[in-house]
Amino acid sequence: MLNFEKSARKTLNTINQSFPIVFGVVMAISLLIAAVPEYLYSKIFTGNILIDPLVGSFIGSVAAGNPITSYVIGGELLNEGVSLVAVTAFLLSWVTVGILNLPAEMDLLGKKFALTRNIICFIVAFFVAILTIITLGFIGEI
Repeated sequence: MLNFEKSARKTLNTINQSFPIVFGVVMAISLLIAAVPEYLYSKIFTGNILIDPLVGSFIGSVAAGNPITSYVIGGELLNEGVSLVAVTAFLLSWVTVGILNLPAEMDLLGKKFALTRNIICFIVAFFVAILTIITLGFIGEI
């Protein structure tokens, strides 16, 4: 029972230390999402299969969010005329890359790990978006 109490105390201490950092990140993300209107995205994307996923990945990385809201946002972006490749890249990076989260992630998980994970997720979002469009075109869905 002694190990359980010691582990519980360490866990609560870590949570208490992490809370201010996580709270600050959530507030910064909320401000950024509120500042950028959704209709602006349709003006940014050109329809180019190479540029759109790059722009989508970049914007999604900065405007990081949670997976639950991504379905609604993705549908709205498609309704606004944003290409599927851009929406796919945006949503992938929206959920997996977090420029605003980076300081907190570096503090909690280490600088090298956090930077490596974000760079890899950014690159993967770009290529998965392109591969998704190629695959859908190949099977005749688009």
